Amino acid sequence: MSPAIKTELADGVFRIEIARPEKKNALTAEMYRALADALARAEDDPAVRVILISGAGGNFTAGNDLADFLDHPPMEEDAPVFRFLNAFANLEKPFVAAVEGVAVGVGTTILLHCDLVYAGASARFALPFANLGLTPEAASSLLLPLRAGHARAAEMLMLGEVFSAQTALDTGIANAVLPDGQVLAHALERCRKLIMQPAASLRLTKQLMKRAQQALIRETMSVEAEIFRQRLASPEAKEAFAAFFDKRKPDFSKFA
Repeated sequence: MSPAIKTELADGVFRIEIARPEKKNALTAEMYRALADALARAEDDPAVRVILISGAGGNFTAGNDLADFLDHPPMEEDAPVFRFLNAFANLEKPFVAAVEGVAVGVGTTILLHCDLVYAGASARFALPFANLGLTPEAASSLLLPLRAGHARAAEMLMLGEVFSAQTALDTGIANAVLPDGQVLAHALERCRKLIMQPAASLRLTKQLMKRAQQALIRETMSVEAEIFRQRLASPEAKEAFAAFFDKRKPDFSKFA
């Protein structure tokens, strides 16, 4: 277990905290592996009724740690990041997120698979895949248009601009926006309310809500992952990453 992924089980709530605050909780391959393992344990443990994920230090996650990402590119189907994406996409138990600060890349796409999402008023979201010469992940190319409509999803995925907690609420990514500092407490309160419900009924309700889309979600994730792996070797991605580390704007004008 990575020291940057903390877990705790108390009164039926399995808490996962992304705890790398000095890097705004940016995720490494080791952290993805720990997250996938934690979700597997939570799903298998009958004492776990609800899973709650949050971030330490006032942020949810800044997405991938790009230096680690380039050192450990996810070129295989069983790469830690893909294990994690598949784990949360297939969870049967209720999955709740408490989001404060930044939620970038996977920090936003994971929310499309949560059952309940609560965001702080100053939370900021972004899906900068195209900006990096990459493509969407975690079935976001399917789920985001279904939630937000094509026009708003295109703006989010193609321009990769930062958007607010209010926009996340308006587009169906979040259930509610709370004052900063009150998000985790509110999410825990909702988790406790879920625990009072019959566990089997909740699992079956979630299964029924996802039934019509689940096969399509799995297929979309598989196609996205294959294209994502191809894009990692693209000239555009190489230029985007070089520009990031050089602290300059990328120049995509020479690419068709």
